[in-house]
Amino acid sequence: MAQIEAFLSQVSGIVWGVPLLVLLVGTGIYLTIRLGVLQVRSLPYALKLAFSKNQDKKSDGDISHFQALMTASAATVGTGNIVGVATAVVLGGPGAILWMWIAGFFGMATKYGEAILAVKYRVKDSEGNMSGGPMYYLEHGLKQKWLGVLFAIFGALAAFGIGNGTQAKAVADLMNSTFSVPFWVTGIVLVIFAGMVILGGIKWIGRVTAFFVPIMAAFYILAGLIVMVMHINLIPEALGTIFTYAFSGEAVAGGTVGAVIRFGVARGLFSNEAGLGSAPIAAAAAKTDLPGRQALVSMTQVLIDTFIVCSITGITIVMSGDWQEESIDAGVLTASAFGTLLGGAGPYLVTFGLLFFATSTILGWGYYGEKCFQYLFKHPVAVKGYRTVFVLFIFVGATASLDVIWTLADVLNGLMAAPNLIGLLGLSGMIIYETKRFQQKVKEERKAS
Repeated sequence: MAQIEAFLSQVSGIVWGVPLLVLLVGTGIYLTIRLGVLQVRSLPYALKLAFSKNQDKKSDGDISHFQALMTASAATVGTGNIVGVATAVVLGGPGAILWMWIAGFFGMATKYGEAILAVKYRVKDSEGNMSGGPMYYLEHGLKQKWLGVLFAIFGALAAFGIGNGTQAKAVADLMNSTFSVPFWVTGIVLVIFAGMVILGGIKWIGRVTAFFVPIMAAFYILAGLIVMVMHINLIPEALGTIFTYAFSGEAVAGGTVGAVIRFGVARGLFSNEAGLGSAPIAAAAAKTDLPGRQALVSMTQVLIDTFIVCSITGITIVMSGDWQEESIDAGVLTASAFGTLLGGAGPYLVTFGLLFFATSTILGWGYYGEKCFQYLFKHPVAVKGYRTVFVLFIFVGATASLDVIWTLADVLNGLMAAPNLIGLLGLSGMIIYETKRFQQKVKEERKAS
């Protein structure tokens, strides 16, 4: 088993190596240029669409713009925002945070492109619900069904690791270390809660995440803002450290600027999932008249994940100075930083934040995995079977140590990106066409109002 684990770790290093990271960021840069830096020009309107009370209720779809955004946010705002950012700082130094922001900026264009294709090529399943995502635009748009099948296989399997077992294990470890709650108790509670939501399908997931995600995000953001206000004098120095280390390569693994960039970009993309092809699965379920409208809403998810939540974590860590301690464990660095700056309550705030984040990720990825499985096996009974197995596996993740499965899931998660990026680049012309069509519609609406 140890040999298998070592082999998979090597494969994971290759999959998440420089070529994939270059392709991920390169696709974002390419789309940013072709779209005329749309993530800046259209951001105010995108935020208005996402958080408006007057959501589209008449168009085809299963859930609202906001519910689709929260479902995607539920899946991405997870352990990566707390432990992932800490890992980037431990391995790449404070400068990795700047490269995380840069990757997030271009990732907004990627996320926009994914969503526009997901809505464009979505279909109705046998029960009248919307199904979409990379597997559908690879088959119907790019006319390469084999790539769609590959993506669906990778996604359906990866969901058990990145969106299930690792999250459940993180919650169980925290509850055990902080409150001495037995692992099996946490496992049962998570199974009951997640089962009640996931077994109800996307409409239940959409309703719960629309209520749950804003509260959990606000809780963590508020805690971070309190820390910053209390130590506002440390913020300029922290930002200066981030920018200085981004180009110096000092005190990091490998000791080079390349290492700083690699860890910053990798952890940033791992957190916001831009280019991996997961979030457009949720976007495809949204009620919307034009693909471009939901695409703008989906784009704001990177803003929430990277520029707000990840920034709270990263800046707090740098402000605390705890990252400079030798042999510091990334798993406890964020809690340590909050404890340094906020006192005894700090670690508890991080514990509750990670508890909420990890639990919400299970809900979002339950839907992603289900839709990938549905693409491969169309029958409703098979889909319900997948839901059931997914929910029961949460208990396994919370109580067992299955490092091989988690490493395999990490590999599969990276492999999801390859066919998705091929689809984005191959269908970039359609992304531009739908964008122009949508922008013309917006102009007409503004003249009429």
